[in-house]
Amino acid sequence: MGGSVRDVKSKAELDEVVHGGAAVALHFWASWCEASKHMDKIFSHLSTDFPHAHFLRVEAEEQPEISEAYSVSAVPFFVFCKDGKTVDTLEGADPSSLANKVAKVAGSVNPGEAASPASLGMAAGSAVLETVKEFAKDSKEKSQVQVGQSTPLKKRLQQLIDSHPIMLFMKGSPEEPQCGFSRKVVDVLKKEKVKFGSFDILSDLEVRDGIKKFSNWPTFPQLYCKGELLGGCDIAIAMHESGELHEVFKDHGIDTVDETQVSDSGNAKGGISKSTDLSTTLTSRLESLVNSSPVMLFMKGKPDEPKCGFSRKVVEILQQESVPFNSFDILTDEEVRQGLKVYSNWSSYPQLYIKGELIGGSDIVLEMQKSGELQKILHEKGILPKETIQDRLKKLIASSPVMLFMKGTPDAPRCGFSSRVVGALQEEGVDFGHFDILTDDEVRQGLKTFSNWPTFPQLYYKSELIGGCDIVMELRNNGELKSTLSE
Repeated sequence: MGGSVRDVKSKAELDEVVHGGAAVALHFWASWCEASKHMDKIFSHLSTDFPHAHFLRVEAEEQPEISEAYSVSAVPFFVFCKDGKTVDTLEGADPSSLANKVAKVAGSVNPGEAASPASLGMAAGSAVLETVKEFAKDSKEKSQVQVGQSTPLKKRLQQLIDSHPIMLFMKGSPEEPQCGFSRKVVDVLKKEKVKFGSFDILSDLEVRDGIKKFSNWPTFPQLYCKGELLGGCDIAIAMHESGELHEVFKDHGIDTVDETQVSDSGNAKGGISKSTDLSTTLTSRLESLVNSSPVMLFMKGKPDEPKCGFSRKVVEILQQESVPFNSFDILTDEEVRQGLKVYSNWSSYPQLYIKGELIGGSDIVLEMQKSGELQKILHEKGILPKETIQDRLKKLIASSPVMLFMKGTPDAPRCGFSSRVVGALQEEGVDFGHFDILTDDEVRQGLKTFSNWPTFPQLYYKSELIGGCDIVMELRNNGELKSTLSE
């Protein structure tokens, strides 16, 4: 202890610390994951602010026994222990939630109190750390911290946005997208035959969090044209398919160019780089393997005996989605294991392919499943029977016991009514799933008819419609909201 992070080398070493009874925070990370690196900086700062807790770091793929014991299937992943037991977990890069959970397990706040204003979406690292320090001093007052943006940051963001007529803020680079959504927008821009600039938001946490607030758009990628935000993945695809994107570019005087000039990142499609140093024989073999099944998973181990948590997670997702797939155990063939990294321009495993196109690894597949994008692709590619809007709505409504269809996200509501319902649920300590109806017009319009309720937000409990903002507020004011959502 004493304000430092220790790397764990064995499960026995970890067990000794956890069973000691003190507060323990574990960070499971991977060297290839940029989000892990960003979160590790915050994790290190927190170890200084909470010197009486143990802060331990575990390289997930190098310590499979530990990862298995704590059910780690994606990174970054955090586990919080006290009195020898696991009391909480956190999956993903969410600095404010990390600060919140660390403060609670370290005992600086009482159960039920907020340790950091995560509900305000305070994801800026410096602001989170500032808030955590306040709680480390045992401040009992709830402070409403306004997260502003410094003039230098605003100026930098504006300069980045204006640096190219078409500017894409994405995860990764055009030749190496780090999420399926970013890859799709890159493909759209290539089909439009326009030259564009890009910025990898995984490389700069300040830009990543700052531009969410600057644009009032909580997700990535973000596509700009002549300094104006067009939207994210779904909007870019819809505009492209309708021809509207072409018209917008034309109206702004943006000319089409030769495909070789579209970006500085080459012409790799779907993450597959065709100009490699691989032998013709190996390239041919890899192409055959990738295309040997409509859905092909390159993993560690076999579906019934995965050899790492990341592979197990993707297998579970495919099984949950009832997807028929074949697999290849990369541990049995070193030539394929190393060659596929070059062939796909993707440095880790598992790797999932659909109809010969690289989808990504564990994190991306999980993200796509949560958003519904995986189902959509599987239907579009003919892997699964085409889903009706009614089928899709039923699945979305049933995806969480308490499900909120709203404008925006809980961290960044896009209307006052949605904000009030989120606030009511959080005040009552109700866990809930959510869907941003602004990102999917099919869901937005279909749900009005399906539920016979013309406005948003809409709150459901166990697939039954509770109502909108007025009803939720009435239930809360009568003290009936929590009981209604737990019957």
